[in-house]
Amino acid sequence: MNVTSKHAAIAVTMTILFILFFWGAKKWNNLDKGKKEEQGEHNVELSAWIVDWQWESGMDDFKKITEGLSSLQAFAAYFDSTDNLYLTDASREAMPQMIAASKESSQVHVDLTVVNDRIGEDGSAVQKDPALITRLLATDESRNKHINNILDVVAKYDFDGVEIDYEKINDGDWNNVCKFYGELYQRLHSLGKSLRIVLEPRTPIEELALPEGPVYVMMAYNLYGSHSDPGPKADYAFIVELAHRMDLVPGDNFIAFSTGGFDWTEGGKIDAVTERQAAMLSQLSLDAPNRDAASGSIYFHYMDNTETKHTVWYADHVTLSQWIDASQRAGYNKIAIWRLGDLGEVTLSHLNQ
Repeated sequence: MNVTSKHAAIAVTMTILFILFFWGAKKWNNLDKGKKEEQGEHNVELSAWIVDWQWESGMDDFKKITEGLSSLQAFAAYFDSTDNLYLTDASREAMPQMIAASKESSQVHVDLTVVNDRIGEDGSAVQKDPALITRLLATDESRNKHINNILDVVAKYDFDGVEIDYEKINDGDWNNVCKFYGELYQRLHSLGKSLRIVLEPRTPIEELALPEGPVYVMMAYNLYGSHSDPGPKADYAFIVELAHRMDLVPGDNFIAFSTGGFDWTEGGKIDAVTERQAAMLSQLSLDAPNRDAASGSIYFHYMDNTETKHTVWYADHVTLSQWIDASQRAGYNKIAIWRLGDLGEVTLSHLNQ
């Protein structure tokens, strides 16, 4: 074999080894990817809310999971007795800090959440006021005034976008509501800002012409709660049903899950509890806490110091992981978390992955 033949043989051998190496690496990567997909760890995009009444602990949680979030929703802007946006003292204090924290590491996008709660001059509150929506969106003039009011607040605090959380909307208002969504989206889009819209499970999706452009978020919670007997905030059947209904909504959208749970007192009193509060109460459980097969939620019973029986249902990191997996299996990889504040350390660790 001459020198040229030897060089040719070496070149062929090296080429074969090169191909085998990269074929093996690709095969290994595909196997690793398959394992991650089986574990539901691929392509999850997370967003989360911080509420004004619990903003300090919400911020504590946020700072631990900024790398795991694509966006943060600052809840909330309410309305005063004149139908103009109203920010609580807590909101005014919290919002600049949220925006500053969002820019410190991973540049998390921050939305202002506007909700149709109305605060009276005497401090009384009407939650999810449908009559307010009727007034705000009734005419071109009223919608334009409302949009200008929102944009003024967005500009003042330098938000990246807006989230609209209008609930208990009257059936007769949906045409004007959809017009408002489209008009607000166009105004925000022209400013380089985004629009997110929260939908209740009762929203008549099948009958609406929801505009393209906004991102939509389906609330996959409140299956049980302050309005009902004890039970989980969501279960797998509920999640899958809502995900299939969301297939009718334009865009690449979110499914929202709620942390924490509720404490039902024998006799009728119902209190919301955070994950940490529920975990502490579980130490008083009459029997070992159970995990519900249909929802992944934890439930238990305990007696308080007056010998009154309580029933608690809540979500921990396992619950959230299983809900997210159910959402992914239904085709939704974008997940919104209601809400940060007093989450367990393991839950925060999972959310930051």
